[in-house]
Amino acid sequence: MTSFDTRTTSLESAVVQSAERALDHIGRARAAIGAVIFGQDEVVEQALVTILAGGHGLLVGVPGLAKTKLVETLGRVLGLAEQRVQFTPDLLPADILGSEVLEEGADRSRSFRFIRGPVFTQLLMADEINRASPRTQSALLQAMQEHHVSVAGKRHDLPRPFHVLATQNPLEQEGTYPLPEAQLDRFLMQIDVHYPDRASERRVLLETTGETMAEASQALDAEELMATQRLVRRLPIGEKVVDAILDLVRSARPDEGDAEIAPHVAWGPGPRAAQALMLATRARALVTGRLAPSIDDVVKLAAPVLRHRMALNFAARREMTVSDVVQTLVARIG
Repeated sequence: MTSFDTRTTSLESAVVQSAERALDHIGRARAAIGAVIFGQDEVVEQALVTILAGGHGLLVGVPGLAKTKLVETLGRVLGLAEQRVQFTPDLLPADILGSEVLEEGADRSRSFRFIRGPVFTQLLMADEINRASPRTQSALLQAMQEHHVSVAGKRHDLPRPFHVLATQNPLEQEGTYPLPEAQLDRFLMQIDVHYPDRASERRVLLETTGETMAEASQALDAEELMATQRLVRRLPIGEKVVDAILDLVRSARPDEGDAEIAPHVAWGPGPRAAQALMLATRARALVTGRLAPSIDDVVKLAAPVLRHRMALNFAARREMTVSDVVQTLVARIG
């Protein structure tokens, strides 16, 4: 065996060992979350996929479905420092990013000092994000995309890893503002949270109204999480899966997309949607105990990755929803 073959074998062995550790960590994380969050297996899976893919997640659902509880549990289980911001109509960008204050020293000299806001954390819970004004919502744009913020012309880097998990109430409710399209595109996935089934809701009643309640245990730390995120990017992906992602994303665009769908689309998903779907399929493969994604992963994740990245024109909205369009397109690649 040549030295090149020896190095290749050693590298493959290291990757396998890393994958085995990651699978063990993910299994323990899912078990820990399952001890606290009941009846939302798909939501938990998609939230884990979002974080393992290195992205941000938008959890959409009516109040009282444990969205905030899920985010708190993820922070504890993944060993991340977390901060929570309750978004309200009077919230200002400085309340999130921080601000500079003028201080006077003992020698009467004056200087500005930057006081960091809650965005300087590893896991930011943006609770009811669509109850703040668009100006405040947009304060997170730079942080979510570039992992730093600029205040008074100075750059301030955020901790690593950095993730935003935002909860959003349905837009039909009072006191909500729609998120800007540019910010929606920063979220890797929109995770719809629905009512639990009867058996799960019964368990919620029994487990949460007694004298004691179960608490999630930590399954890994920030360094282990980042190692798993790096592994996600190293997982192999087949040409058929890549083609399925491209076919799906491109078919959802106006003018150049699917001939039956394109006339109904006002604006469609851009390249960032394809990037998100590529990373998410790799992460889902790992979450479900596999080391390579399949077309089934693309099918499962198409709706949460695409539904907030496209919009229908006025005429089409009377007859269909974005989810209907995505379901139609997915059926043609499945």
